[in-house]
Amino acid sequence: MFDLMSVGTYVAVVLGLFLIPGPAVLLVITRTLQGGRKVGIATGLGIASGDLIHTLCAALGLSAILMTSAVAFNIVKVAGACYLIYLGIRAFFAESSSAAHTQLPAVTSTEAFFQAVGAEVLNPKTAIFFLAFLPQFIHPDSGSSLTQFAVLGLIFSGLSAIYTSMISIAIRPLSQWVKGLSRLRRWEGKIVGTLFMALGVKIAFQQR
Repeated sequence: MFDLMSVGTYVAVVLGLFLIPGPAVLLVITRTLQGGRKVGIATGLGIASGDLIHTLCAALGLSAILMTSAVAFNIVKVAGACYLIYLGIRAFFAESSSAAHTQLPAVTSTEAFFQAVGAEVLNPKTAIFFLAFLPQFIHPDSGSSLTQFAVLGLIFSGLSAIYTSMISIAIRPLSQWVKGLSRLRRWEGKIVGTLFMALGVKIAFQQR
């Protein structure tokens, strides 16, 4: 279906895109610092799952609506921004561990996973990216377009999961160091909340 040259080019381009830090990477780092390695990896897997959903939508032509309809784009954009800002507000106003002898509201790996899926699915720029990017590597004479979309989406999501997992593992020592600073822990909710709200604002003001 695909020749090695096409697959190699695709993987190289995807890896190059990963080297440009975006909201997904920041989300993984934030969750890792907040909840540890497992939560960070779960967040990365959630983002990868969201990318698979976008791949399916692009393959079925549903993402075209976002590219052609300003109303649809803005609705999804506002929904995604509000979702991230909501998560940020919850973290920002949580009582700090030093003030109430409690941790930030516990975020399990499962919760982090589904929150990441929601954040990624509600990012219209990601939908448009898949709609514009994946077709460049689809060749009608190589078989079913739907199958090709699925394969490319699986490759992208797999590489994304590996990349974000490596980030979570790499910054684990930093996470332990941050948790060991009692003065900084007093502000951990404010830091995490601000990062989430910043992500929401970024999405709210992004253009088509």
